[in-house]
Amino acid sequence: MRAIKGVLFTCDPAVKQILLTMNEKDSFIIEDLDDHHLVIKADDEYRVRKELEAELEKNTYSLEA
Repeated sequence: MRAIKGVLFTCDPAVKQILLTMNEKDSFIIEDLDDHHLVIKADDEYRVRKELEAELEKNTYSLEA
């Protein structure tokens, strides 16, 4: 058995679905705990947060004047 260093990631169910989709491309989820919690690889935390932020920006409506 091998230990993997992980980080508890708390989010709402909509964001979790985005993370699950991102995980299909590059596996970083260690354990899917419940509707609001995931354990992700500690080494990938920064990259996952940046990619998630970029994905959420694409889905944000901004009013341009």
